Amino acid sequence: MHENVLLTEIDARGVATVTLNRPAVHNAFNDELISRLQDVFTELGADSRVRVIVLAGNGKSFCAGADLNWMKAMVGYSEAENVADSSRLADMFYGIHACPKPTVARVHGAALAGGIGLVSACDMAVAAEQAKFAITEVKLGLLPANIALYLVPSIGERAMRRYAMTGETFDAAEAHRIGLVHEVATAAELDSTVARIVAALLGAGPHAVAQCKKLIEHVAGPVGEQLRRDTATWLARVRVGEEAQSRMQAFLSRR
Repeated sequence: MHENVLLTEIDARGVATVTLNRPAVHNAFNDELISRLQDVFTELGADSRVRVIVLAGNGKSFCAGADLNWMKAMVGYSEAENVADSSRLADMFYGIHACPKPTVARVHGAALAGGIGLVSACDMAVAAEQAKFAITEVKLGLLPANIALYLVPSIGERAMRRYAMTGETFDAAEAHRIGLVHEVATAAELDSTVARIVAALLGAGPHAVAQCKKLIEHVAGPVGEQLRRDTATWLARVRVGEEAQSRMQAFLSRR
């Protein structure tokens, strides 16, 4: 049966809710989810009805990073295949980051590796008190290359050094302290907190909001295509190295 990996709803106010829908695997990435995310954010960005996009996850987690089956395939990829795979991932993150509509991440449960990348690619983020975060790539001998483009501006170089180099898990309070999320709410108040931010966005002029998003990127410095390609290629080279191969194999055999 075909897996509906992504659910999209648009309400009468123009609020689109995009929900990761692979709860059995904690909304982990596979090729289909990556492709669908890019397509959906492109479509919603061009849809004149849409004012705000909320990104959420079904089940126990927001997004736990890479799907195990996707990782198994990745272990056998050549460097060229890894570059192509990493580039697709890079394009997906950029599609969320560059979406002309304001984006809000609704984070509960775990947001790990690529999952924390999704949080940082969105304009705003709200986390439940019990949410957990980690930039886990180094534990597998890998690099957070694609997501670093969004995490470093979100949390700053100093926090990135701590958490990207150690792979440690941190909680929602720490995510708030370092600037990854804008607000922390109880599980009961998560949706109402997201709704308050959405209402503020809806109360602003849509053209002004879109131009403000462009202005901020212009001042902060754009995520250029060459930088995206460089980081994707860097990740691909590390993936095929001895350390990454042995650590990924060990991780997959334990699982």
